[in-house]
Amino acid sequence: MSHSLFTHSSAGEVQIIELVLPHNLDAEQFDFLNERVGQLVDERANGRWVLDLARVEYTGSAMLGLLVNLRQRIKQGGGSLVLCRLSERMQQTLATCSLDRLFKTVSTRETAVKVES
Repeated sequence: MSHSLFTHSSAGEVQIIELVLPHNLDAEQFDFLNERVGQLVDERANGRWVLDLARVEYTGSAMLGLLVNLRQRIKQGGGSLVLCRLSERMQQTLATCSLDRLFKTVSTRETAVKVES
């Protein structure tokens, strides 16, 4: 499944979402992203999820809210979430907000897919 702001694929039983977010996003785009990705996660919240952030330029508060929201939905459903390919800026943003402790992060998608719950 592909949309302009994300793609969805799978590797075996692992669901992969790759976000494609430019530096500037308007509220309508972010609302659409939250709704669509949320629906996708809710369908399989009990599974293993990888969120690939290599193509994310936007690192504002709405992005952080999206990450926390997805983590919560997946956790409540009994699933697991791994973030991969974070930019230096995204890593710094997570650390500055003390959110780096909430997320399992790895450098490559291949490693993320192999991480066990």
